[in-house]
Amino acid sequence: MSTVVEKTGIRREKGWLYFLDKRGDVSRARMARGGGKGPKGREKVAKCGIEREEGFLYFIDKNGNVAKVKMKRSSGRKKTARKKTTRKKATRKKATRKKTARKKTTRKKPARRKAAKKTARKKTARKAPASRKTASKKTTRRRARR
Repeated sequence: MSTVVEKTGIRREKGWLYFLDKRGDVSRARMARGGGKGPKGREKVAKCGIEREEGFLYFIDKNGNVAKVKMKRSSGRKKTARKKTTRKKATRKKATRKKTARKKTTRKKPARRKAAKKTARKKTARKAPASRKTASKKTTRRRARR
């Protein structure tokens, strides 16, 4: 599948992203983990000076060598610009409207909801408010605890 372009034998370290930079050298950058800001910048690992061919994907394989693979969707040529076709714009005829008397629109009245039947509730006897004597006993107990 892939062909080795240059044997570099790079040993990878955890937390680093290895790639081929614009000059064709192997570089590495710190991977972002956990949303924290890590040290910025790139380090050159190996100087190779590889010139890239169009239609190939370059990567660092398991052995640490630079390899290339033909891209499936690439046809090996640049896209050419399509010729623009000119379309005639359709001209519209202005339609003349006849003046007619407008009818008054009547709004529909909202439909009434059926009243739900109320069920009879049993009235419960309310307790008589506590007498002054019991209320004062409670407050004296609270004061005694403090």
